[in-house]
Amino acid sequence: MITKYGYGTVGIIAVVCFILIAAAIFTNHPALKYGLTILSVLILAFTLYFFRDPDRIIPDGESIIVSPADGKVILIKEISGHQFVEGEAQQISIFMSPLNVHVNRIPIDGTVEYLKYIEGEYLMAFHDKADERNERSEIGIKSKHGKVFFTQVAGFIARRIIYNLEKGKQVKKGEKFGMIKFGSRVDVIVSNDWKIKVKEGDNVTAGETILYEKND
Repeated sequence: MITKYGYGTVGIIAVVCFILIAAAIFTNHPALKYGLTILSVLILAFTLYFFRDPDRIIPDGESIIVSPADGKVILIKEISGHQFVEGEAQQISIFMSPLNVHVNRIPIDGTVEYLKYIEGEYLMAFHDKADERNERSEIGIKSKHGKVFFTQVAGFIARRIIYNLEKGKQVKKGEKFGMIKFGSRVDVIVSNDWKIKVKEGDNVTAGETILYEKND
């Protein structure tokens, strides 16, 4: 299944590839004919693969936070003085390569209390300052178990952040809310009373992998 967030891009790429294949058909140069055809097929295949949107099995439980993105955990650190999560906090950063599924999912049930889009730079997504300097969306959810803050961070390749959220919206754990096109990063920040369930280097799956758990 192709995500609705990719319909426009897939349509444009399909048209461009069709034009290239049509041009290849009418050329008399064998190398150019086969080269354009193969290139068009590869580009279209990658685009369809990138915008895939597989089903996910959302784990049960209220006092858990699931990963908002597919990718690899590249950083776990403690922070203080956060704008949304008050007091001492902890952060998990997930790097999404162009080969990962890029549809993002809500990490916990609750209400969107904070929402902000920030224009910025395009450092490599795994750069330690990418979460502060890159283009990003910032989302804060107030849940029964505390505040959860997460970001969609554009990377060196990514140039398009999509999210269909608004302040006051009720959201459910695991539901789709947007995507970042072509390589990116997601950060999830919570208070220190949550227990971290992953480690650096782990591969995680949006909507399925539990990042944090709390014993209320």
